[in-house]
Amino acid sequence: MKVDISVPEGADAAEAAAGLDTGGPDRLWLGETGHDVFLQSLRALQATSRLEVGTSIAVAFARNPMNTAYVANDLSCWSGGRFSLGLGTQIKAHIERRFGMPWSRPAARMEEYVRALRAIWHSWRTGERLEFRGEFYQHTLMTPMFTPPRIAATDPEIFLAAVGPRMTEVAGRVADGIITHAFSTERYLREVTVPRFAAAARAAGRPPGAGQLSASVFVVAGDRGIDLADLRQQTRARLAFYGSTPAYRDVLAVHGWGDLADELTRLSRGDATDRWATMAALVDDTVLSTFAVCADTVPEAAREVGARFGELADRVTLCVASAGAGHLPRLVAGELQAATG
Repeated sequence: MKVDISVPEGADAAEAAAGLDTGGPDRLWLGETGHDVFLQSLRALQATSRLEVGTSIAVAFARNPMNTAYVANDLSCWSGGRFSLGLGTQIKAHIERRFGMPWSRPAARMEEYVRALRAIWHSWRTGERLEFRGEFYQHTLMTPMFTPPRIAATDPEIFLAAVGPRMTEVAGRVADGIITHAFSTERYLREVTVPRFAAAARAAGRPPGAGQLSASVFVVAGDRGIDLADLRQQTRARLAFYGSTPAYRDVLAVHGWGDLADELTRLSRGDATDRWATMAALVDDTVLSTFAVCADTVPEAAREVGARFGELADRVTLCVASAGAGHLPRLVAGELQAATG
């Protein structure tokens, strides 16, 4: 199992990457919030020589496939193949109202998006005529002047972020891997995500093991400089926020917590000034420890991550819900890697 970490919001990508390049995690995943994730990826790649870097995620529908094909190919070529492209849909309101781009049938659109990327890269690599005609995207013009002069021997890996069944199936059919949301549990992955992902891959005629499972998990553990009580509270708040999203209700329902999901959604739509604190309080210790790996010490946390995901996932991404504990994933990753040799 590969061990990855994600950069907490607000952290400097280049600084974080440079500190991980020697004897650190296998990959650094960068998110897209207040900065362009591809520029952040470039800074991280320039600051390193070993570390893999990936987007988790780049907002696919904010860009067309040709835009994404160029930048992902450049990052992969310039880094010697150390870049991976993780894509996600975002939600309708952000795509339409923040980015001013079209939204419809996100699973079908994403599947076509990935197929368009592969068609573009194939055209660049082989010189064959670009002739991609889909329902959402059409790419039928490519001349030598606009073909990148440095084409990687292999395409950048494409990972898709997925929680629900349709996007999980899309990932199984067309992606190199699936990035699970940190609002997932070991049970949900075993009973829902992995079987559906594998079944979709088989139905598409892909060989066993064609797609990687990259599992994301919050870690909550003590160490010098970490206020453990605050980290637990911040993690409760993050889980309550995610749990209020109707699209994630099925994760809670697998554990018999559908009523909790409904209550979190109801509270989030209200106007009470203290609603977010009220929601966090509903995430009790059982819910917290089911979604997050909770331990008193870093070695204990590492052992629990290995026990949950060692035979389940190809990669695990360690996350924290508080910037004040930003060094915790690296410590847990080090313990995990030392244990597995």
